Amino acid sequence: MSAEIRRLRNPENLDDLLNYRLFRLYASATSPVTRLMEGKWGISRREWRLLAVLAAVGRASPSELAERSHLDRPRTSRAIASLVAKELAQRAVTADDARRATVSLTPAGTALFEEVFPQIARLNARLLEAIDDDLVMALDRALRALTVRADELGISTEPEVRANRRAGGSRRVRPIPGDGY
Repeated sequence: MSAEIRRLRNPENLDDLLNYRLFRLYASATSPVTRLMEGKWGISRREWRLLAVLAAVGRASPSELAERSHLDRPRTSRAIASLVAKELAQRAVTADDARRATVSLTPAGTALFEEVFPQIARLNARLLEAIDDDLVMALDRALRALTVRADELGISTEPEVRANRRAGGSRRVRPIPGDGY
């Protein structure tokens, strides 16, 4: 087994952890996107993500948007409110149940998506220039397999070890010294 494989399969430090390496890639690769979004168009990455999802699906409930964009509902709700305030999205109450709503892009939101997406796609293409076509195909296969496995692991996590996000974000596993425990 090569040293690289051994380090990934049996991490010995932070730099060996797959999640950390993926996070570093994500942070580096999204930096130009963030500058573009926030600097040129005044929208956050979260708002961009919802804008892109709405461009793909047309209309969705806030819950569907949260699920599709992999965001929690409060963050999704805040981002929707921001997009509505910027007149990039509209929120409409459903006719049969006033407690339910759907969100869709406004013409300005659609125009922004159509202007921005090609630029983001070019940044994506420039990033992938670092690897040849065989590696791009291998990367695609690897990302699909890792996503399936991560989803399986997320589903199979024991309820008692999940974070209690409603009670402040994370559950303490060990008492903090001097905290009355």
